[in-house]
Amino acid sequence: MNSRKAIVLPKHQKVFDQLGENIKLARKRRKLTTEQVSERAGIHRATLYRIEKGDPAVAIGLYFNVLRVMNLQDDFLKLANDDAFGRKLQDLDLL
Repeated sequence: MNSRKAIVLPKHQKVFDQLGENIKLARKRRKLTTEQVSERAGIHRATLYRIEKGDPAVAIGLYFNVLRVMNLQDDFLKLANDDAFGRKLQDLDLL
């Protein structure tokens, strides 16, 4: 199986950049070191660094593990939670 690099447009990369920054701030608010978080998440410190930089090539499961370490795993459920556009499309089909 060939591995492909995630292609993210620059305007969408800003979303990943913000996610990484949010994770980094959450870690610092809890006064956790990169060593502590990476060890508890079962990842290398370099991978945590990539997550905190918003690297879209890092597996989504690793993002989840880092959030879990900081007790933010429920935030993961908020992804794509409010699908207003999808509901409008569905409602049009019902008419």
